Amino acid sequence: MTASSANRGWFVHTRPNPQARLRLFCFPYAGGGASVFRLWANEMPAQVEVLAIQPPGRETRLSEKAFTRMAPYVQNIAREIAPYTDKPFAFFGHSLGARVSFELARSLRRNAMPTPVQLFVSGNPAPHIPDPDPPIYHLPDSEFIQELRGYNGTPNEVLEHEELMELLLPLLRADFELHDTYTYTSDEPLDCPIFAFGGLRDPDVSQDDLTAWRKQTSNSFNLRMFPGDHFFLHNERTQLIRAVSQDMLVWLSRFPRG
Repeated sequence: MTASSANRGWFVHTRPNPQARLRLFCFPYAGGGASVFRLWANEMPAQVEVLAIQPPGRETRLSEKAFTRMAPYVQNIAREIAPYTDKPFAFFGHSLGARVSFELARSLRRNAMPTPVQLFVSGNPAPHIPDPDPPIYHLPDSEFIQELRGYNGTPNEVLEHEELMELLLPLLRADFELHDTYTYTSDEPLDCPIFAFGGLRDPDVSQDDLTAWRKQTSNSFNLRMFPGDHFFLHNERTQLIRAVSQDMLVWLSRFPRG
């Protein structure tokens, strides 16, 4: 795939790397787009190419309708990602993105397509753990915005900007509906290693929630905790990228070129 084709539609990469031996696909949290990962390529090993998922309904795809159900969302990504699976690849997803990347890996397996060699899940409980919180996507605007404040992911200046929130609310509601209507279906564990990451001050995702991801792989599992709350991937970005890079370099060392 060329740089121009990858920067239109579903995938964005700021530093095309045709010589890369491993691709890392990054999946954003609810309300986020590819720009969440705009700096990642600058801090990755030379052997890794970073491609960020650009979901419909935001940034360069603002005019498109966002998905509200997991199955069709994942099916669309699986179709679009197929041309990029010509070399080994890994998935990284934060919060909602972790759940999407997990379901995408299972979808690729069901369809006998190449699957990720590593799965990095961040800031999200294991998918088989029931969500104790009630849905919020259907709440009146004032209550929905108040719930958003609790996640600490949207600046107060944005939440208090009436015109901007009028633009963002449909997208945020769609992403939370995608999350709130998700239903886990039991299946065989994935055969790739799973690496889980969490924030020590995340009020909604505990270490036990993250450790439970171990059940979803027949391979190795590793958990790392970072300072910060649910959005530690911003404040601890350098340390997080370093950890992901180290794990990818271990894989690359086991499969030398040629």
